[in-house]
Amino acid sequence: MGIFDFVKEAGEDLLERVSGKAGSEGIRKSIHDQGLQVDDLQVEVEGDVATVRGRTASQAEREKAILVAGNTKGVARVSDAIEVAKPEPESTYYEVKKGDTLGAIAKAHYGDASKYPQIFEANRPMLKDPDRIYPGQVLRIPPA
Repeated sequence: MGIFDFVKEAGEDLLERVSGKAGSEGIRKSIHDQGLQVDDLQVEVEGDVATVRGRTASQAEREKAILVAGNTKGVARVSDAIEVAKPEPESTYYEVKKGDTLGAIAKAHYGDASKYPQIFEANRPMLKDPDRIYPGQVLRIPPA
């Protein structure tokens, strides 16, 4: 549990996606649409801070829900209050810079560019193509 920083201007504009709904409903829907299993999911948005609550079975599901919320245009911070049934070591987070590739990120974090599929898989279903990342996007980098 904690607070995670994101780039406010980067990400998907969920307020446009869900007509007539507040940003919290847009984020909640997006987490659900990604197929993430968070029981009793609650999302509150106040200013540029999204608070995410609920329960999930895995650390990966928790981290992906945080990423969905944080990689939303207008969200600068995510306050995480998601309980994990089976805690595991936490991933680190990396903000994509201009010119980055998943291979370069894998080389920097794992010492081997060919391990980029590990980062790609750790960020699915949010990432659909390993060649489509953008500056300001935050990715989870699981332990090696």
